[in-house]
Amino acid sequence: MKVSLIMGSTSDQHIGSACVDVLKKFGVNYEVHIISAHRALDVLQEYCRAQKDDTDVYIAMAGKAAHLAGVLAGMVTQPVIGVPIKSSILDGLDALLSTVQMPSGIPVATVAIDGGTNSALLAIQILAIGNSALKKKLILYKESMKEQVCAMDSNLEL
Repeated sequence: MKVSLIMGSTSDQHIGSACVDVLKKFGVNYEVHIISAHRALDVLQEYCRAQKDDTDVYIAMAGKAAHLAGVLAGMVTQPVIGVPIKSSILDGLDALLSTVQMPSGIPVATVAIDGGTNSALLAIQILAIGNSALKKKLILYKESMKEQVCAMDSNLEL
């Protein structure tokens, strides 16, 4: 059970860190790389070939043209989660549209702009389909979120 997190450049690291924190919290194996779909396509292709049997879910983070998730999805059969990164004057809208607008037959699950945390949680939910221990951790996590909201409600003073 492994998640491969691929970022398009070092400027995506601040969002990648949030993703890694969640994967660590749930005890999910992961590896992280910087591989540009535009500047190092052959490296990305070789990485996908090498990971064919080892990676269960890919998370791809990229800004601007943000073709990384789509290129990955075109090369692999595992689920690909795209994280559009806010990195330009268009506030990430360019990356969002590049990530979400995939042709028929090449699906990419896309989370919010800068949604590193949700990308990790979605990967964990995918992995939990076949892993009861991970599913239990997710149930506890969601229960904890509910308790936090209930505590905020009980402490509300207006």
